[in-house]
Amino acid sequence: MVFSSMLFLWIFLPLVLAVYYIGSKGIGAICAAHSSGRASSSRFRKVSNGILIFFSLLFYAWGEPVYIFLMLFSVAVNFAGGILLEQNPGKKKEILVGTILINLALLGYFKYFSTAAEAIRGIFFPDGTGTALFQGALPIGISFYTFQALSYVIDVYRGEVKAQHNFWDMLLYISFFPQLIAGPIVKYKDIAAQISGRKETIEKFAAGIMRFCWGLGKKVLFANSFAKVVDDIFKYGPYAVSRKALWLGAALYMLQIYYDFSGYSDMAIGLGKMFGFEFQENFNYPYVSGSVQEFWRRWHISLSSWFRDYVYIPLGGNRKGTACTYRNLLIVFFLTGMWHGAGMAFILWGLYHGLFLILERAWLGKKLEKLPKAVGWSYTMAVVFFGWILFRAEDLSLFFSYVRNLFVSHGGIILLSAYLDRKMIFLIITGILFAGIIQRFYKVLRNHFSGKIPADGVVTIPRIIASVVIFWLCVTALVNNSYNPFIYFRF
Repeated sequence: MVFSSMLFLWIFLPLVLAVYYIGSKGIGAICAAHSSGRASSSRFRKVSNGILIFFSLLFYAWGEPVYIFLMLFSVAVNFAGGILLEQNPGKKKEILVGTILINLALLGYFKYFSTAAEAIRGIFFPDGTGTALFQGALPIGISFYTFQALSYVIDVYRGEVKAQHNFWDMLLYISFFPQLIAGPIVKYKDIAAQISGRKETIEKFAAGIMRFCWGLGKKVLFANSFAKVVDDIFKYGPYAVSRKALWLGAALYMLQIYYDFSGYSDMAIGLGKMFGFEFQENFNYPYVSGSVQEFWRRWHISLSSWFRDYVYIPLGGNRKGTACTYRNLLIVFFLTGMWHGAGMAFILWGLYHGLFLILERAWLGKKLEKLPKAVGWSYTMAVVFFGWILFRAEDLSLFFSYVRNLFVSHGGIILLSAYLDRKMIFLIITGILFAGIIQRFYKVLRNHFSGKIPADGVVTIPRIIASVVIFWLCVTALVNNSYNPFIYFRF
């Protein structure tokens, strides 16, 4: 089940909201009649959390019922690991290592074993014969909920949070459906207090609906429209498609992946607000960045901060000299590539970004600071542009062929005119403007008028109207078209 499906929009979400608010309110009134204030509040929260757990498990089991047991096993392992860490201070390191290894073993088997097995089969059976060693779908969201679980046990080990002794609260933390299958990656220390002590308000609920509608618009109106063209161009390949159309395909993928993933994150954050939760922002208009370093502070923020807190800093960060800093950056971005997939293209994509970060730390960053901002922005977008081609190609030969044919006339028979009509031109221009340019202009206006223009997230009548219009356009698009993939479901 995806957020941008008619099933979710018209059945699942209204049902869970109705049960959560109407059912919880009725049960809360009963609890209040038979208990003191604090006990009543505690029982009410247990009921409301139980409702969220039930619907979250239903949401996850809808597409792949078998893998719900894998997620429950992951929750049980990390729940037990946290308690053992707290109760056995003399064996904390051994318990932590054991818990981490179990998490990584699950992630590694389901995410990487298939690729490794196929590579081994290719060596021993180059003609394509031989029995596949692994067959099965990748459990949706395993990369996201595994990293959430790891953040919990590591923070308990460090003493930054207390171990959770309520299994159901731990289950809600891992399984909560808005962020379960494609993030943002929520650290336990950022949400622990909200599990038992959040407050639902009309203002927060309205802001959540508004944020959800904006994310839905990003996904359905922009990402889906760009995805059709991108998939078509990559399907035909760099030799069948003309040079200009190849440039269009790469540029549209750059927009598609941003609107797809940031749209999902917006919907997840909006859904969280509807139930009283506040999640970390996951995107901050990365395509306005003036350096690759700035890009990674703005892109997939929850993943970047996870690797910073749990890999880069523990390795020494930038505190142990230049050589160690560069080594740590390469390790982090090697793992960033691996997190997205076991293919060589993903790994090289991660290392590619790591190398540019090293160049910026070594000398390029200081040079960029002295140049006009347009130069730094152009350099950053060029790096990101070619990086996304590598990411999308997932195959080195396709990547090199694609890049080569961007600059060489090769007689491709599928022309730019096959894709670039008035509607697509309008979507491209609008997509570029709303990827950070308009937001920056709006912020300048707000500062100029000393706060008279409302800040982002504030509910106003014009924004409510805009949200309703966006939602109506999205529903219309979904009714007329079933093409509705999510890129990050694969990761």
